[in-house]
Amino acid sequence: MKSRRSLLKRSRLCLILDKPGFDIRASGIGIIQLRDKISAKPDILKSALKLARRLRRSNTLLIVNDHPDLALLSGADGVHLGQADMPLDKARLILGKEMIIGVSCHNLAQALKAQKQGADYIGIGPIYATATKPEYKPIGLKVLKQLEGKIKIPYFAIGNINKNNIAKIISTGCRRAAVCRAAGAAKDLLKELQVK
Repeated sequence: MKSRRSLLKRSRLCLILDKPGFDIRASGIGIIQLRDKISAKPDILKSALKLARRLRRSNTLLIVNDHPDLALLSGADGVHLGQADMPLDKARLILGKEMIIGVSCHNLAQALKAQKQGADYIGIGPIYATATKPEYKPIGLKVLKQLEGKIKIPYFAIGNINKNNIAKIISTGCRRAAVCRAAGAAKDLLKELQVK
């Protein structure tokens, strides 16, 4: 298996799962992100362990949301932190230098800060209104355009990305997307992201 960071660099699509269950074998997806905001930590750990077993010896990264300790215990490849979660430097102390840390950002200033603090990648959005994060106002394509040339680490557009709007995402210079509800169209999105 390739190194975590080389897999991250070549990843074009991140599939966000609320619970394991999507058929992830042969999907070509570079990252599976377990985002379980409801379950207790022991149940999240069970889910993460199950996914880690399924992904072992694959070229798909497993990222656990919010909990560096669960990422470490489960054998995941890293953690994804929101703006209100544990600070990146504290997560790095728990995970060490080898594991991946991603950060959710909603504007250029947050993205620049995450990059400066040592994030390995950024999730930027929501680009469009989404039912999974109704509390956040869509940031639109303008912020994606602002990132080009300023953000040197991988960044994934997130927020109701689908086959009808992926061309607009690509037109900003962004070559990566994270999807949740569009999981069924993941292969089509991946093809679009790889062609451009």
